[in-house]
Amino acid sequence: MPPLKPTPAQRRSPDSRIERTSRAPSRHGQQTQPSHPATGNTPIPPEGERLNKYLARTGVCSRREADDWISRGWVHINGKPVVMGQKVLPGDRVEVKRAATQQQAGRVTILLHKPVGYVSGQAEDGYRPAVTLIRPENQWQGDTSGRRFDRAHLRGLAAAGRLDIDSVGLLVLTQDGRVARQLIGEDAEATKEYLVRVRYGRIEREVEAAFPRERLQLLRHGLSLDGKALKPAQVSWQNPEQLRFVLQEGRHRQIRRMCELVGLTVTGLKRIRMGRVTLGQLPPGQWRYLRADEDF
Repeated sequence: MPPLKPTPAQRRSPDSRIERTSRAPSRHGQQTQPSHPATGNTPIPPEGERLNKYLARTGVCSRREADDWISRGWVHINGKPVVMGQKVLPGDRVEVKRAATQQQAGRVTILLHKPVGYVSGQAEDGYRPAVTLIRPENQWQGDTSGRRFDRAHLRGLAAAGRLDIDSVGLLVLTQDGRVARQLIGEDAEATKEYLVRVRYGRIEREVEAAFPRERLQLLRHGLSLDGKALKPAQVSWQNPEQLRFVLQEGRHRQIRRMCELVGLTVTGLKRIRMGRVTLGQLPPGQWRYLRADEDF
């Protein structure tokens, strides 16, 4: 069988592109991905761009995954295997072998309703990591993903966005670098939504009536943490004792520190949404798989 002719990567469009070729076998005996362009926000510079950065920027995989794929010979440029550190140039033809997408398809993302007392990452100060809750007996009965628990799903599972030990709500744990990039990457655009119970000085009831409006406006825009201005946030009263925050960034203990700057004390914090995925009816301490029809 003659070798497959790869489709050229972008040359005319200002967006860089990966054109994945058809299912026909390549001359190396491996199948390539079906055609499905993944575009980036900026073109490839004339001097080229490191291939792992390019694959991550265009949403194909994470840099770590790209390095793994390159080391396995699953990525070609202009029909030839690439080496670590190689650059892609404008007009180059980039192919990703089907073996890479098959590996990627097996990676899972888990949604956990984290209770108080668990840390998002590694165990610290005697507190258990949230990943220890990912056990078959804790899988939510309302999980409609069709997936069954497999211990392999715990390998490389990491939190995509921290949730403080004394906070509760939606914690995303993933094996997929693309999901992590969507939620916590440098160019991540996914917003996160929180319900935050507060008190103002000694006032614990009807806080909304006592809290100055100009300070509420400061929560929305005008505060800085660690010498760096915060991005504008959506902040409104959910009820007289509870605020609703929608953030575009995730600084360390950001909401608690923002509240302290305007005289509020946080007494409870719950994350209810990350991107387009909500906590919904998921009970505390239980988890479910991200469904195929869900995306952040």
